[in-house]
This record gives sequence, structure tokens and C-alpha cells, in this order.
Amino acid sequence: MSSQPEILAPAGDMTCLQAALDAGADAVYLGLETFNMRQLATRNFTRETLPEASKRCRERGAKLYLTLNCILFDGERAELDETLRFAQPHIDAAIVADWAAVEACKRYGVPFHISTQMSCSNTAAARFLKAQGASRVVLARECTLDEVAGIAASAGIEVETFVHGAICVAVSGRCLLSHDAYGCSSSRGACHQPCRRQFLISEVREGENADAAFVVTPHTVLSARDLCSLPFVDRLMQAGIASFKIEGRARNPEYVKTVVTAYRAAVAAVRNGTFTPELAQRLTDDCAKVYHREFGCGLFNGRPGAAQFTDTDVNQATAQKRHVGIVLNYYPKAKIVQIAVQDHPVAVGDTLSIHGPTSGVVDLTVHELRRDETLCSRAEKGTWVTFPCEQRVRLNDKVFIVKGVSAP
Repeated sequence: MSSQPEILAPAGDMTCLQAALDAGADAVYLGLETFNMRQLATRNFTRETLPEASKRCRERGAKLYLTLNCILFDGERAELDETLRFAQPHIDAAIVADWAAVEACKRYGVPFHISTQMSCSNTAAARFLKAQGASRVVLARECTLDEVAGIAASAGIEVETFVHGAICVAVSGRCLLSHDAYGCSSSRGACHQPCRRQFLISEVREGENADAAFVVTPHTVLSARDLCSLPFVDRLMQAGIASFKIEGRARNPEYVKTVVTAYRAAVAAVRNGTFTPELAQRLTDDCAKVYHREFGCGLFNGRPGAAQFTDTDVNQATAQKRHVGIVLNYYPKAKIVQIAVQDHPVAVGDTLSIHGPTSGVVDLTVHELRRDETLCSRAEKGTWVTFPCEQRVRLNDKVFIVKGVSAP
């Protein structure tokens, strides 16, 4: 029987973390305000919110990993030490990419995982890292599935791989494009993603003024497709991977909930013998509802080729959310929510999604609307309305309407 992998979810804020736990994540990874690869793109957690995040994870029996995966300079070692001392009681492991972070974790007794940034791509490297005290290696994204299986079988250390989300065009994410173009280093968590943009070729002629310029088509010549491993989850499990990592600390709560739910269902299906191509397609279609680029299989099946890159960097989501308003009250005995309609109107039959740092992501279909005792079919901007809501939500939670959109 295939091994049972950990489902490891990203969390850019407390709403995402709660959504991940509610969807059945076995572990969550997050960053503080320093030393991580998403310092620019996401909100991150703080010293005030990390203890609460840890508490929620432990109440659910889930693990919490802290990303400390930037390159480090001498002047930052004291801050690194202080960060580890603070975080140590609240986390199960740190994810590191710099040998200074390895050394500091060993001094403070913090278990550590080797980030994909270290580009561990063979058994010898994995064994060496284990000898240095690592409890897990996140393999380089350049590894094929056969190579992953070989390392997992012979290295004697837990192996983690990315299974879903954005992929960097550079070797294991170690890119210098943003640093050279904007002075903002991807290895310091400040990537401006020039690879996702349009490119212009200008003609240069010696001794002449030439203004010929050509837009590269398709313009996404360096923009990799998003990874989606759902069609071959069974093969990933057979490979002996200990942890399925979902990329996306910069993405929204519905992405976290949807993708974790899909991989949780896929893993369960493999375990009970009900995994089929049809199920994989349904789960892939579910993931396609939330933000994503064109899906691909990464490098699991081989080295880069034309199929690794997008034809467009436009969001391919098949569903779109628009802001409706906020929660004014929740009546737990009646299981009724009252909302203020601030933007988009609400009607019977609409699909809503309510987001909050304690509530997580609550999805529902509106079957009945009331204002006081009066039934109504629609609530316009500037009004309030109540409707049934089985799961508890909280004051000031955000309310969105979700609608299908045509394929981009």
C-alpha cells in the first residue's frame, strides 16, 4: 500500500491558516516578517500572531513550520539567533537554505528541513544533509519522479516535494533576474517576477539610429506553468514522498482551502482504492476555479520543454469572487447570519464565500433571504439582510459572491 504523505499547506495570514486546517492539512508553513522567500508578496505573520497560529495548529494535531529560507549576511546573524529563540517554543521545524541557519538551528535545538533553495537533487547530497542534522529535505524541483523515488528509497531521510502551485523558471528558485533588473533579490524574498512579463527585442545598428523593436510572442517565454500533480498523485505516493507541499503563501484563502481539500481527497482515494482518472479530473477542475496559471506537470516527467511554459500569464480561474460586504452578526442558535451589503447585491441562489481570521473560509448557497420577518429575493447595496449559515462566522468577516466565468 502507498505511504500516507503529509499534506503541507501555505499560510500568508490567519485566514489562510484557518482555511488550511479546516480543509484537513496535516501541517502548515508560514513566514515571519524577515528571512523568508515571500517578504514582498504576502502579509506574513508577526511575533504577536505566531503564538496563536501555533495554538490553532496544535489543537488540530497539525504541525507548524517556519520558513527561514533566505540567504543570510554576517550582520544578520544576531537577528537570526533572536528570531529562532523566540520561535522555538511555537514551531515544529524551521525550513532553511543557508548554512548559518543550519548552524543556528543546531545550537538552539530547533529541528530543521532543508529548503528546495539548496538544490538537493541526489542521494549523496541528501545523506550528507542528514549527517548535518536535517530531518527532512525538500528536493530540487528539477528532479524527475523516478529520481525522487530513488532518493526517497535510499537516502534514509524524509523527502518533501512541491506538488501544486507556481514554479520558478530558475534552478530551484535561485534567480538573479529581479536583482539585476530592479535591485530586489529573489533570494531575499523580494522578487518582482520579471519572468512573468512581456519582453521587447530592440534592434541595434552601429553608426545608425534604428528604432526597430519586436514584442516576443508569446510574451511568456520565461513564465513556467503552475504545477498540478493531481492526475498522478498515486505515483507520487508510490514514490515514498513524506510530504506533499502546496505552494502559495502569497495566494488567497479560497486557493488554500480548495487545493488542500483536493489533495486530501486524492490521497484518501489512493489509500482506499477509489482513485481514478475521472476523480483526478474532477479535483483538477475544482482547483481550476481558483487563481492559477495554465497547469502543467512540472519536471516530474522530464527535463524542460515547450510544454513547461505558459501561453499567457492571465489568471485562468474558472470562478471569480466579488466583494459583497461584511458580517454584522451571527445567531448561533438559529444559525443565521446578518450581513451589510456594501458593494455587490445578493440574491436567492447565489453562492457566497465568507472569509475571516477565525472563521477561515465558509462557502454556502443562499436559499432564503430575510429582512426582519419579510422574505425577499434580493438585497441591494446599502441594505442589510439575513440568511441561514450552518457554520459560525464572526463580526466583520468579509463576504464575497462567487460566480463562474468563461475560460480566458
